Amino acid sequence: MAETNRSERAKRLPKEERRSQLLDVALAIVRDEGADRLTLGYLARCAGVSKPVPYDHFGDRSGLLIELYRWIDTERVNAFRDALISRDPGADEAVRNLAETYIDCAADTTDAFHAVGAALAGSEEKAAVFEELLDKSVEMFTVVLTPHSDLPDPELYRMCVGLVGAGEALSARVIRGAISKAEAVATFAALIASVRTLPKQ
Repeated sequence: MAETNRSERAKRLPKEERRSQLLDVALAIVRDEGADRLTLGYLARCAGVSKPVPYDHFGDRSGLLIELYRWIDTERVNAFRDALISRDPGADEAVRNLAETYIDCAADTTDAFHAVGAALAGSEEKAAVFEELLDKSVEMFTVVLTPHSDLPDPELYRMCVGLVGAGEALSARVIRGAISKAEAVATFAALIASVRTLPKQ
């Protein structure tokens, strides 16, 4: 990966912009060279900053990986939610898109999210962050399905908790080769659609 040139190296950025820049560069390193290549020293070199800067933002390599793991998933969940809502899809399209996108992302072991997750294998911090990211997925399902459901908000939220759990279970079976991705998507879409049509309790 080419290092940032000297003019960029000298440029000062506000803290949050610098953090975003470092995460962008870290993601590029993982995609181009693999998660094993990602160290704070190498990140500093590629980002064109002094070595202490990544340490100030992330503490250590584990902290960097955790933040990158969280950032990748949050970015893609937000992008999907915003894109879908901006199109104002009908109920059938919303269900299909939720099912396809969730299974595609969760079952794709070749992307940067899974590469970073593998580098964090066994980490207690990873388990905690994964729970946090599942909560964000539940929120996203709730936002997308609210316009298409007559269920009261608390009940729809609980149903979405169940849907995300089902999506994770189906994706795990796709990864193991127990079912095909097409089968998982069809099953997940049927589950989402059934929640949408449940009568009020």
